[in-house]
Amino acid sequence: MSAAEPVLPERLREPELYLNRELSQLAFNWRVLEQAKDPATPLLERLKFLCIASTNLDEFFEIRVARLQEQVASSSVHAGPDNMGAQELLRQIAVEAHRLVDEQYRVWNEELIPALESDQIRFVRRGTWTPAQVDWVRHHFEHELLPVLTPMGLDPSHPFPRILNKSLNFLVTLQGNDAFGRRGGIAIVQAPRALPRLIHLPKESANGPHDFVFLTSIIHAHVGDLFPGMQVTGCYQFRVTRNSELFVDEEEANDLLRALEGELAARRYGDTVRLEVADNCPPDLTSYLLRQFELAPDDLYIVNGPVNLNRLMAIIDMADRPELKYPAFTPGLPRRLARSKSLFEAIRQDDILLHHPFESFAPVIDFVRQAAADPQVLAIKQTLYRTGAESALVDALVSAARAGKEVTVVIELRARFDEEANISLATILQEAGAHVVYGVVGYKTHAKMVLVVRRERTRLRHYVHLGTGNYHPRTARLYTDFGLFTCDDAIGEDVNKLFRQLTSLGRVPKLDKLLQSPFTLHVELLHKIAREAGHARAGKPARIVAKMNALVEPQIIQALYEASCAGVRIDLIVRGVCCLRPGLAGVSENIRVRSIVGRFLEHTRVFWFLNGGEGPVTPRKAADMDEIVPGSGEVYCASADWMERNFFKRVEVAFPIEHKKLHERVVREALNFSLKDNTQAWELNADGSYRLLTPDGAELWSAQANLIRELSESAQ
Repeated sequence: MSAAEPVLPERLREPELYLNRELSQLAFNWRVLEQAKDPATPLLERLKFLCIASTNLDEFFEIRVARLQEQVASSSVHAGPDNMGAQELLRQIAVEAHRLVDEQYRVWNEELIPALESDQIRFVRRGTWTPAQVDWVRHHFEHELLPVLTPMGLDPSHPFPRILNKSLNFLVTLQGNDAFGRRGGIAIVQAPRALPRLIHLPKESANGPHDFVFLTSIIHAHVGDLFPGMQVTGCYQFRVTRNSELFVDEEEANDLLRALEGELAARRYGDTVRLEVADNCPPDLTSYLLRQFELAPDDLYIVNGPVNLNRLMAIIDMADRPELKYPAFTPGLPRRLARSKSLFEAIRQDDILLHHPFESFAPVIDFVRQAAADPQVLAIKQTLYRTGAESALVDALVSAARAGKEVTVVIELRARFDEEANISLATILQEAGAHVVYGVVGYKTHAKMVLVVRRERTRLRHYVHLGTGNYHPRTARLYTDFGLFTCDDAIGEDVNKLFRQLTSLGRVPKLDKLLQSPFTLHVELLHKIAREAGHARAGKPARIVAKMNALVEPQIIQALYEASCAGVRIDLIVRGVCCLRPGLAGVSENIRVRSIVGRFLEHTRVFWFLNGGEGPVTPRKAADMDEIVPGSGEVYCASADWMERNFFKRVEVAFPIEHKKLHERVVREALNFSLKDNTQAWELNADGSYRLLTPDGAELWSAQANLIRELSESAQ
């Protein structure tokens, strides 16, 4: 197929051109697990990656697998662009998820435990306890565990208990008669969530400074104390994962907050989707548990180790071993901010860009704090999606409201797994006198915006912060994101219009510079992709480079295929799920896809289009070079990934980076560095597999490591 030859739209909708979303998500988990296997990764960080892979898999079952099981139960024939039915997809997921879980426990048992022990971080097993350790464990059980454990024997008057989502439980088999003459059988012991899963042995009982004993080992050793006069014949760990989707009929709910509060309690006991059982559990008992939870054999995961690997994350803090972690660094601060006492003065001089976590998140908090204390500030408006239970930003907003500022906060109550925290924050803000709204019915508010209205002489000036990531100080140290401070009149007016849209009724006039979901972002991206395709067909240079967390939306993928067929060179940096197949002859041979998995979670959303090649070099050269020529093309940062939910079911914002130096920074730091990475980058193959890129004799290049060197305090 020639570059100028048109491609039939029907051809680009064929199912074989699309990778399955769920299987792509599992592929991402494999890449995370590879970080746990990499000897070049510091040891405790390897453990962290193992825990992250386990947590990711939990959420995958709670949301994605749960939805598929609902489809099967309702006989739904819905299928995605790949046309795979729910039943077949569940079968393939089961095969891949079992492989992934088996590998997780192999890495834990065969690689991490020996490596940790060689670095004097030991897990002391029951069979090796010294007399002093036996005494300490007994004392700990009697004084810390026995008072809070509630064993439940099963009989006609004591049916199988409700098991909390992802809680640690023990199935205990018994012989003998109890005080009432009841014969032994089966009992359930539930471990309260508040109990730590790992206990640090005290100096007097330990053989080293970092000796730990598992909670499960202590309970196994003394479970008989819970059933006096009876003989324990078996004790087996198990855990269930439940459907954690919340269903609230927003159209019918008079008060979304109250409706969500009711659903949150029910989430703990949603339909079961997975059963994890320790590998010493006899087959008849695992079958018994499957029947109790109404699960099929494919839903059973037999594990060789703790049934909840993500609770091992506690070791990282409990073992104070900085030499086994990534080297610490202090986030940098742009010189203009370091010299200026007033953020408003600094922003008036010029736009300011922050690249987290390499640069500090503190100016974002200071922006709201200074606004709260400034007598010239009349109003503060902010969106909050995820911000943490104890947020300095919320404290600043509370101070502003109490000081008499007009404070408006759009809180997304339905931010998954943060609903409870956001309900609490909403209550705190309302009590302080802030105007709190919950967004728009049917649409999650995912845009990241702060607007400060300040009186300056004869006018009101709008100061704005726009970001690609959440207003969350903790994740700002872990996720890569951009944040822009500006007092550009057009952007300020656009943001003001968006807040009016979110808090009131009516239509918002056309935005000048911002692109917004669910209205203009999708159509404008399609237009920009088609524009590049038009340039290519006309023999002009054309190129697209985009970075995001997920690429799923079919119309965008089709447009990228059309652009590739037209001859547009396309580089996509997609951290997680990607449903586009690159490298297909006649369809996507001009598309390359890579994923970067490293120390920080890649979270920036940046979209670049050559757009005629305006810049310091010829357009042709700009299109042909591997790296983007600084200053060429147009670039947007955004809160949105390229998914259906981001385009059609959320309020999202994409904002242009127009300042020349900041434009060059975004292109260089987010895109060129990622395209150059040869240590943490994985290339997507047409069959859905990924290949880790290697230097092959070239200089080692890590995007994240170089950003630390350039932007952290040590680089200032």
